[in-house]
Amino acid sequence: MKNSISILLIFLFGIQLSAQTISSKLVDSKTKKEIPYATIQYGENKGTITNEEGDFSFVLPKEGLEIDSIYISSMGYEKVGFTLEQLQGDVVFLLPKAIKLSGVYLFDEELDVDEIIDKMKENLPQNINSDPVKQRYFIRQSVFGNIQKIDMGFEKSTIEGLDKKLIDSIAGIIPRNNYHYTEVLGDLYKTNNGTKIGVLKAAELYDKKDVGSFEELGERMETLFKKSVKPDSYLKIKSGIFSQKVQVDEMLDDMEAEEETQEQAELIEKEIQRDSVSGLEDSQRFMFDEILQEVYHEEDTKMDLVQKTRKYAFNLVGYTDIDDQGVYVIDFEPKRNGDFKGRLFVNIEDFAIMRIDFENLRNLKNFRLLGIYYRETVYKGTMRFTKLPNDKYELSFMDFSFGRWFRMDRPLDVIEKNKHVKGRRKQNELRLNIDFQMANNNKWELVVFEQDLIQKSEYDAFTEKKGIEATYMPKYNPEFWDGYNIMEPNQAIREFTVAE
Repeated sequence: MKNSISILLIFLFGIQLSAQTISSKLVDSKTKKEIPYATIQYGENKGTITNEEGDFSFVLPKEGLEIDSIYISSMGYEKVGFTLEQLQGDVVFLLPKAIKLSGVYLFDEELDVDEIIDKMKENLPQNINSDPVKQRYFIRQSVFGNIQKIDMGFEKSTIEGLDKKLIDSIAGIIPRNNYHYTEVLGDLYKTNNGTKIGVLKAAELYDKKDVGSFEELGERMETLFKKSVKPDSYLKIKSGIFSQKVQVDEMLDDMEAEEETQEQAELIEKEIQRDSVSGLEDSQRFMFDEILQEVYHEEDTKMDLVQKTRKYAFNLVGYTDIDDQGVYVIDFEPKRNGDFKGRLFVNIEDFAIMRIDFENLRNLKNFRLLGIYYRETVYKGTMRFTKLPNDKYELSFMDFSFGRWFRMDRPLDVIEKNKHVKGRRKQNELRLNIDFQMANNNKWELVVFEQDLIQKSEYDAFTEKKGIEATYMPKYNPEFWDGYNIMEPNQAIREFTVAE
């Protein structure tokens, strides 16, 4: 019995020593406001970042408990080292500092702001990393949808069951506000020619009832449609001056064929799943493609600051330091047709951009044609870059928001016609005048905890796992990420819950 107790105590003690979670909130010592997106470094190329509300947590493995100091830094604040004991409280305070003015740094040659920008562009090829790299990352995508108006404008329907009551129910069933959060921890293997994703753990928070309601509504409308239309009919769909002819019997034949071969299709799908990447990995790759193409130096980025510097006016504000390296602090704003304002932090020695803050001052796109309206309304965020052992830079943090607005204000007329039926060709008709408006905002928060240069052979040898799925959560579960390093959720995520 004593031996059993001893073994149990050793086991429990071993668990306690195997890892330690540090959690706190970072606050400005003068204003008492939270400090968002500050860097918490607890080892070489190892660290985390505070969320937008200043909260942070990280897990130290057993060997990490011997670390003397954990360094916390943020733009505009003194970099401070803390012991583990000092970080155990609810709040950690940082002392603000001002950006240094000229005369503080010594230079081999004084450069004006235009010369600095020219050198930044000139040095881009040698500053941007092109070697294979492995990154341990955490990414959170927050999608906010707001439907501002739904007016189906029902005028007429001769299809039994497809009446004003059903059309109104369509408008009523669509949620006016929609929230969808995705959190993923994984490894990103990256080369110039592609990326591979190794998902370690993932969670999704959203309301399944919204999806189920749409599916149920779609099935109901399909049943009404099958009952109402006649063989050899075709549909004429008109919206304003545009119209399209759709052969109904071909559509129904396709539906019936799909039902008859459902069993065979399921068998084929199982075989395909064995040899293809999962939906989660595909979505992660798509997300990274979207994010990485918006980095300031990419050719297709909307952030045209580097490609079209002539559109912007630059002002050297002063100097500061990032990761113990001196940087120029440069503000920019539109001079001609530029869309953005913001701030650059350019390394004094190699002229690499170590950080860029930006926001759009006007809509990036305005589209209007025949009752269709589209605007790109929000494009703002922060990007930070870290120097690797090869003296080149990789993206290490991004907080990026992209917002859109859409409106459709136009008639919709669906007419069933059949030339084989005696009398009038027109058999049924549904006429609507749709006025639909919605806004959508995507927010990405990416943190790279560890970055390691790897050989091309390691990239080639890595095989993505199949069938990994995100864990669905109807409400946020803080225990889900116990033992893992992530960016702490904000209050909206912590309080998210699906209504009964």
